[in-house]
Amino acid sequence: MTQPLCNRNCKQGIGTKKVGTVDWYKTVFGLIDLRSFSNLWFWITLAVLWSTTSHWVLGVPFDMVTRARKHGGQVAQDLHDLVGINTRRLLFIAQVSGMWLIAIITFCLTTLAVLGFVYSVQFAQAVFLLLAPMTIVGALSLSAARHITTVQPEGEDLYRRLSHLRIVVQAIGMVSIFITSLWGMWQNMQVFNGWAN
Repeated sequence: MTQPLCNRNCKQGIGTKKVGTVDWYKTVFGLIDLRSFSNLWFWITLAVLWSTTSHWVLGVPFDMVTRARKHGGQVAQDLHDLVGINTRRLLFIAQVSGMWLIAIITFCLTTLAVLGFVYSVQFAQAVFLLLAPMTIVGALSLSAARHITTVQPEGEDLYRRLSHLRIVVQAIGMVSIFITSLWGMWQNMQVFNGWAN
């Protein structure tokens, strides 16, 4: 009589361990859920990415532009120096490895687009929606750097150029967030409809 009880208890113990292991896996993969549009971390990343991108224009924090426009003096000189350093650095990178960067970025975006929108990998869709608009911002920054290096604006002309670039980046960010939100809601609705069926 004792042997069946022992076997029953042993089986229950093994079953309990399996349930605990399954719960552990669910917890871990719940934190790094590849269904990105239902994951809070994706939306936090999206907000931080665009707030940071719109604040740092050509590597210059925009509050520095505001202070230089208002106070002038040493702050304005620091702004001109920082803009000069960052624009020359951007142009140097574009001149030395521009073709390689274009090839790598094109390959990565194409791979993400195919995986995401042809094979329906949601993680690839999310990364594509993050990175694709940033390539436009990068191209605009490079164009602005080339213009500033050629024309060498000073004072109010430079502030106006940086402000214009920031407004364009903010507009791209708003459109990108809007499209990403619509696509994310559509994907979540598809998932919920699948569960309902």
